[in-house]
Amino acid sequence: MIRKAILFTLLITHFVAATFAQDSTAYELQRNKINAMLAERSTRFGQYEESLNARTGIFGFQTKRDIKNSNEILRQVVIHDNNIFTELKVLLDYKDLQFQQVKSNVDHSQMRIDSYKKTIRDLQVKNEELLGYNQKTDKSADYLQLFLALFVISTAVCIFIIYRKNKIIKSKAPQSGIKVL
Repeated sequence: MIRKAILFTLLITHFVAATFAQDSTAYELQRNKINAMLAERSTRFGQYEESLNARTGIFGFQTKRDIKNSNEILRQVVIHDNNIFTELKVLLDYKDLQFQQVKSNVDHSQMRIDSYKKTIRDLQVKNEELLGYNQKTDKSADYLQLFLALFVISTAVCIFIIYRKNKIIKSKAPQSGIKVL
């Protein structure tokens, strides 16, 4: 019974691990996507820093075009940040889903463990009852064997006594030639 329970637990663990591996793969892909987006954001922010330092105007001042270019790069950085936040939300949803799955698995496992404990407890009680019954039958079998042995001995003694009496009676009978019927 315990062997079956262990085998069942290992089988369930294998399926849960496979499911978790799929979720883990999706989680890793999402993380890699976000890391790539963060690297791209760093690059764009570096472009923004460069555009702030760009001074194409007279006497090294910034022109309207330089400021517009910087603002456009900054706007793209903000749009990209919004995309990163969206992808982070998806990543957090994966984490929440994994947490819920783990919690569900823990609850399910706890219910199974409690069920196994109850079954084991019931089997232990049944085993104790059967051991008690077995001891009673052993005692009654011992008594039966003792009774049978006494019966055989008493029968043998009775037969021996009857045989001896019969022999004594035959030896005391007159030995005349006439027999009485």
